[in-house]
Amino acid sequence: MEMGMEELMPRLLPVDDCDLAEDFDPTVPPRTPQEYLKRVQIEAARCPDVVVAQIDPKKLRKKQTVNISISGCQPAPEGYSPTLKWQQQQVANFSAVRQSLNKHRNHWQSQHLDSNVTMPKSEDEEGWKKFCLGERVYSGTDAVSDNENLGIDYIKMGFPPLLSIVSRMNQATVTSVLEYLISWFGEKKFTPELENKNEEQISALNLIICLVSRYFDQRDLADEPS
Repeated sequence: MEMGMEELMPRLLPVDDCDLAEDFDPTVPPRTPQEYLKRVQIEAARCPDVVVAQIDPKKLRKKQTVNISISGCQPAPEGYSPTLKWQQQQVANFSAVRQSLNKHRNHWQSQHLDSNVTMPKSEDEEGWKKFCLGERVYSGTDAVSDNENLGIDYIKMGFPPLLSIVSRMNQATVTSVLEYLISWFGEKKFTPELENKNEEQISALNLIICLVSRYFDQRDLADEPS
């Protein structure tokens, strides 16, 4: 270690060079205290002064927590935000459905799944994306085959959140799947900037914002009546 580094990082227990036998081999386990100390000195001398961690930015982006301080969100353009009455009705509907699901969870868990339903394991991110979004959306193909006119192919179209499926998911799995889908939407973009007040996706976005802000009490996100 150089003198500058020695001053910044003084040794806790300074050790002088040890007098060892000529046949000392640092690659074999030490046989005496002196050999052990010498081996530590050799290993310390090989350590670089600066170590750079190898970080996968993709994994870091998924796991990081971002704290943002905001005094309020920008209001939606005129005509895009729902009325307060509509928001209150959606909250009431969601609350009733949630209570009903909790009450009858055991019943729905006992229902047999169709033979084509194979739920992925909780940690299978790509499997859940295919399961929820369907192979067509997941792979980015929009072609429709003639066979699809005979019925809905959920493997290609994605399985809807049926109660028989959702009731089998514990809270940890629900949280993981939501994170997987949020990551996918973030990469693919859920929707471009909306310019039409009648765009069908506006209702879906408004419902998400409404439930997060009004039901789960994230009031700073709420659409306030004008």
